[in-house]
Amino acid sequence: MSGGKPKRGFKIFLARNLSGWFIMLPSLILFIFFMWEPLIESIRLSLYQAQGMRLVKFIGLKNYTDVFQHPDFMPALKNTFLYTLWSLVIGFVVPIVLAIFINEVRRGKSFLKLSIYIPNIIPGLAMVLMWRFIFRPGETGVLNILLSKIGVSPQSWLTNPGWTIPLIVMTLTWKGAGATTLLYIAGLQGIDPEFYEAAIIDGAGLWQRVRYITLPNIYNLARTLLILQILAVFQILYEPLVMTNGGPNNASISIMQLVFKFAFERFDYPKAASVSVIISFILMILTVLYFRINKPKDYH
Repeated sequence: MSGGKPKRGFKIFLARNLSGWFIMLPSLILFIFFMWEPLIESIRLSLYQAQGMRLVKFIGLKNYTDVFQHPDFMPALKNTFLYTLWSLVIGFVVPIVLAIFINEVRRGKSFLKLSIYIPNIIPGLAMVLMWRFIFRPGETGVLNILLSKIGVSPQSWLTNPGWTIPLIVMTLTWKGAGATTLLYIAGLQGIDPEFYEAAIIDGAGLWQRVRYITLPNIYNLARTLLILQILAVFQILYEPLVMTNGGPNNASISIMQLVFKFAFERFDYPKAASVSVIISFILMILTVLYFRINKPKDYH
C-alpha cells in the first residue's frame, strides 16, 4: 500500500501539471535557444583564441585580462554608468510628469497622447541622424541657427565632452518617453476615482493628491519600468556610435560600442564575447541588488 501512494501522487502531479508544461514548452525552447544558448556560447568563445569564429586554442581568462587592460574599457564602463545615471535624472522623471499632466487635463487628452507617442514611430537611426543635425556645431547646426536669432553665439554641443552624454540621453528620452508615458497613464486610470474625490472634498491640492495618492499607487509600476530602463540604457549602442562615434576623446563611448569595435572593426570575436559576458554579469548583479533593495508594496 505504501508503495502505491507515491505512484498515485506522481500520476496526480502529472495530471495537474503536464498540460501546463506542454503549453509552455514552445516558449521555453525558444527562450533557451535565443537567450541561454547564445550566452553559453559567448562564455565558451571568450575562453578561446580564435581565427574569425573558428576556435584555435583554449587560453582561459586571458581575453578577460586583455579586455580589462584595454585603454578604452574603463572609459566605456564609466560612460555607460553615466548614461544610466543621466537617464534616471532625465528620462525616468519625464514620463511620470507627462502622465500626471495628461491625466489631470480635461480636454485634448487624445491629442496629447498621440503627440507624445509620435517620436516612437520614427525609426531609431533616422531619429539619431536628425538630432545629430540639430546639435551640429558651428553656424550650420539647427539649434545654433535658432539660438543666433536671439543673439547667442554658436555652441560646440556634441563636441563638448561635458555636454555629450546628457545630450544623447535627451535624445533617448525624446524618442522613448511617449510609450512609457502611456503605460503610466494606464496605471493612473486604474486608481479608484473615489480617492481623488475624497481628497478634493478634504481640500487637498494638486501636489497633495499627487504625493499621497498618485505616486504611491504607481510605485510598483514605476519600479518595474525603472529596472527595464536601466537594462536598456546600459546596452546603449547606436546613439553614441552615430552621433559622436564615441568622441570626443572617448567622452561618449559606451561598453556596447566597445563590443562593436572588437567584433566588427578588429574582428576579435573572443574579446567581443568577453565584454558581452562582463555586461551580462553586471546587469544580473544590478538586477538582483535592485530587487533586494526594493520590495513590492501593496497600497490597496
